[in-house]
Amino acid sequence: MTLVWFLAGLAALVVGAELLVRGASRLALAWGLSPLVVGLTVVAFGTSAPETAVSVGAVFSGRTDIAVGNVVGSNIFNVLFILGVSALIVPLTVARQVIRQEVPIMIGASVLLLALGLDGTLSRLDGLWLVGLLIAYTAALVIQSRREAAAQAPSDDSSAGHAGGHWAVQLLLVIGGLALLVLGSRWLVDAAVTMAQALGVSDLVIGLTVVAAGTSLPEVATSVMAAVRGQRDIAVGNVVGSCTFNLLGCLGLSALLGPQGLTVAASLLHFDIWVMIAVAFACLPFFFTGRQIARWEGAVFLAYYAAYTAYLVLRAQHHDALPAFSHMMLGFVLPLTLITIVVSVIRPSARQAPPAG
Repeated sequence: MTLVWFLAGLAALVVGAELLVRGASRLALAWGLSPLVVGLTVVAFGTSAPETAVSVGAVFSGRTDIAVGNVVGSNIFNVLFILGVSALIVPLTVARQVIRQEVPIMIGASVLLLALGLDGTLSRLDGLWLVGLLIAYTAALVIQSRREAAAQAPSDDSSAGHAGGHWAVQLLLVIGGLALLVLGSRWLVDAAVTMAQALGVSDLVIGLTVVAAGTSLPEVATSVMAAVRGQRDIAVGNVVGSCTFNLLGCLGLSALLGPQGLTVAASLLHFDIWVMIAVAFACLPFFFTGRQIARWEGAVFLAYYAAYTAYLVLRAQHHDALPAFSHMMLGFVLPLTLITIVVSVIRPSARQAPPAG
């Protein structure tokens, strides 16, 4: 029955996120937001609602390791797996705004989590700072998008009333989606904890793997379908926006609502958060290479995620091969970061030189 409840919770999260995204994105388009900003805000925040619901629910259940591990694992999954799969389907074109503004913000939020968690906790004050930064970031995006829309098409106001039907219908979709997310998160967290105890696996590992991948399924479906339909701004913006929201909104709310904030496990500080920061930096060179994520680059992302998952499994089992694999994985973070810096410096000039002539 534990597996049944887990799958039921997962299904409720996916359906709830779909309803939330559909209603909220149509409302946002009616307000004159661009597809990229819709992907970065409404779609990204909506598809990240399962992570928020699960992490907040885990905090109230006293399982803070799941709350923090879920966010770190989801961000690693979002970049390496979702962008990797989407790029394998069709090469992803990346908007200049994502390169110049959104990815640096995602990297900054990742580094901020490390800085705030160095003392082993995310206090309520830390949570307040994170939520405040999210509100400021979202407001800046909306203002920026509306200004650009007004400058490009000041007379195009007629479409605002037809962006998907009456606003009350979209509002009902949002409310129904939120209700399913709350219910599904409770089922999924309870089942995941039971599975962890039965298998002898820690809450942290379950949060980094099973829960992280499960709550990221809405992002998988959204980005893959957007890539197939040619809505590449939404495909990439969804991933980048979700990562930023997970760090600022999901962890911020969890720390703010927790009785004593959140405990940040030592293993996260020593390894997993560094991997998350490394993969955030890894976006830069791939995005700079002609502002496109090619299929081979998507394959590289997937290979990195497979290696990271293998490490987590070995670590959870205290396998004899763990020391050797650990040395290999320790060589993963620094080389990946160095490669991103070198490629981001060399390849843009090579790609941008011909058009300039």
